[in-house]
Amino acid sequence: MVLNSYLRSRLAEKEILLMTHIVLGYPSFGASLKIIETMVDAGVDLMELQIPFSEPTADGPVIAQANQSALKDGATVEECLKFAEVAARKFDIPFLIMSYYNIPFKYGLKRFISVLSDGNLRGAIVPDIPPEEGRDYLAAMQQHDLAPILIYSPTTSLERMQYIDSFAAGFIYCVARKGVTGQKTNFSNDLEAYLNKCRQGTNLPLALGFGIKEKPDIDFLKGKADIAVIGSQTIRVMEAAGIEAVGEFIRGLR
Repeated sequence: MVLNSYLRSRLAEKEILLMTHIVLGYPSFGASLKIIETMVDAGVDLMELQIPFSEPTADGPVIAQANQSALKDGATVEECLKFAEVAARKFDIPFLIMSYYNIPFKYGLKRFISVLSDGNLRGAIVPDIPPEEGRDYLAAMQQHDLAPILIYSPTTSLERMQYIDSFAAGFIYCVARKGVTGQKTNFSNDLEAYLNKCRQGTNLPLALGFGIKEKPDIDFLKGKADIAVIGSQTIRVMEAAGIEAVGEFIRGLR
């Protein structure tokens, strides 16, 4: 699988990788492309591109507001998929689609996954579809050599982690705490113990998201996780100081 090979190669060179998240069409599609360019120039290793959705249940107020704004401005699934293909062909890092399951389900699951494959995307993060209910999704992803990024949380048992791992590819997305994106996370012994348990549940790289805001957070994760996921904070920076400030923020995390 392309994503697996890329991550192994990158992790041989770096202690920890950076994955950023944007909401497509926020504040506009033109701005989205500029944000991606700025992040790639700043050295991010991979990116997740979120298709706006009216009920983003895993997302906190910052990302939820960005979803609502993009939808209000008329962003469509078709437009987002076409944009994602442009980005995936223009920039030399892997891009993943982030979506809630309602979107590929209504679009047509096999058609949706074919579009991802044809568009040079490398996988998808769909947080609201457990393996038991996603057999068709998982089979179609495997058929197209795409990584279905599956999720661990602090309440996931080791047995459940191992079960989830049997369907996963690429990496495991470890949610840092209960709740939604963008809130405060305590980078503590409890988080380290949770990541140690995640290591027992999979041989795939571990990505940690929810609440990463500054360089000390990244430093804490070195040796404990393989990928740090930054989402809400880049939106805050962009809203407060503009797109160029996002590049400075990303560089400062290293």
